[in-house]
Amino acid sequence: MRMCIGCREMKPKKELIRVVRDPEGNIDIDLKGKAPGRGAYVCPLPACIDKAAKTKLLEKTFGQKISEEVYAKLKGQLIQGGSSNQ
Repeated sequence: MRMCIGCREMKPKKELIRVVRDPEGNIDIDLKGKAPGRGAYVCPLPACIDKAAKTKLLEKTFGQKISEEVYAKLKGQLIQGGSSNQ
């Protein structure tokens, strides 16, 4: 079980999208859930991603500035069926 940083609900890991900061400090989406680095989980719901962006929750989690491209990439995962990796 992991907690979504948007809605703060506990859900199975497979139902969430993992965002990871790798050891070099790059932020990316980890579709397989196995990439090394600090991870944060968010529901594949537009409301959760929007809340995480609006309240800068990923920035707080990773301790660094997050570009809008990362949030756009998360939303792109929703459109392409990012939640279908269950």
